Amino acid sequence: MMTANLFMPFSLNLRGRLVEFDRPQVMGIINVTPDSFYSKSRLPQKDALSQRLKLMLSQGVDMIDVGAYSTRPGASDVSVDEELGRLAPALEVIRDIAPDVIVSVDTFRAEVAREAVQKFKVDIVNDISGGQLDDNMFETVAELRVPYVLTHSRLAMDQVDYVDVTADVITELSEKVAKLSLLGVSDVIIDPGFGFSKTLEQNYDLLLNLHALNCFNKPILVGVSRKSIITRVLDIEPENALNGTTVINTISLLAGASILRVHDVLEAVQAVKLVRCYNKK
Repeated sequence: MMTANLFMPFSLNLRGRLVEFDRPQVMGIINVTPDSFYSKSRLPQKDALSQRLKLMLSQGVDMIDVGAYSTRPGASDVSVDEELGRLAPALEVIRDIAPDVIVSVDTFRAEVAREAVQKFKVDIVNDISGGQLDDNMFETVAELRVPYVLTHSRLAMDQVDYVDVTADVITELSEKVAKLSLLGVSDVIIDPGFGFSKTLEQNYDLLLNLHALNCFNKPILVGVSRKSIITRVLDIEPENALNGTTVINTISLLAGASILRVHDVLEAVQAVKLVRCYNKK
C-alpha cells in the first residue's frame, strides 16, 4: 500500500540568504560536553572534533548542531562562561573547516545564542526549553533574525499530565508560535520534544500522530537518536541503539519530518534516500 508523501518543502532565512529545501535534511550532533548521555558523541578535544566533523561532511551531513550543555537527567550545571568556553573553540574549528555548512547552536540561554550568532555566524538557535529557561530568548532570536527550533517541553520531566498528548503538544506549541510571530519570528522549526516531559507510551502516541504537526505549516525536526524511547523498549544501551534509531527516523520521515537530528549521519542520509525513492520524490 502506497503512502502519501507528507514531506513539505520549506525555506529558511539563513543570515540574510533565503535557502530552499526540497528534501529532508540531516543534522549531525556534535557535543562538546564531558557528560552527554551517549559517550561516543562527546568531543571535548579539537582534533577529535575536527575528525568527527570531516567524517560527517564526507557522509553527506546537511547541518551541524553544536551543544555544550548536556540535558540528560542528572547532568552537571554549567555556567554561561563555561558553556561559551566550550562552544567557542568548537565553532572556530567548524567555521575553519566548513565555513558554509549550516550550523545550529544547542542552548537555552539567550546570551549564549547571541554570542554564537554574532561572533561565529551560527545560523540557527536550537532551544530545548522552548523559551522556558530564559525569558529573553524569544526577544533575542527576534533581534538576531535567525531561525529558531521551538521544542516542546515542560519545566519538569515528570509533568506528563496530558489529556491527549498530541493535541496538548500542539496547543502548547501554538501559544509559543503565536508569541514568536508577534515578535517577528517567522522561521520557526517545530520539535515535538521526544523524551522531554513525556512517558514512553506518550512518546509513541506522539510519534504515531506526528503528521498532525504539519498543521503548523513549518518544518518538523525529530531528535530521537539513541534516546531512551528506543533503549527502554529494546532493553539496550545507547551504544547499541543505532538500528532502533534508524527505524524511528524512517517512521518519522514517512510522517513528514523535515530534519533528522542524529549522532549517526550516514545511516540517516541513507534513510532519507530510501524514503524519497519509496515516495518517488
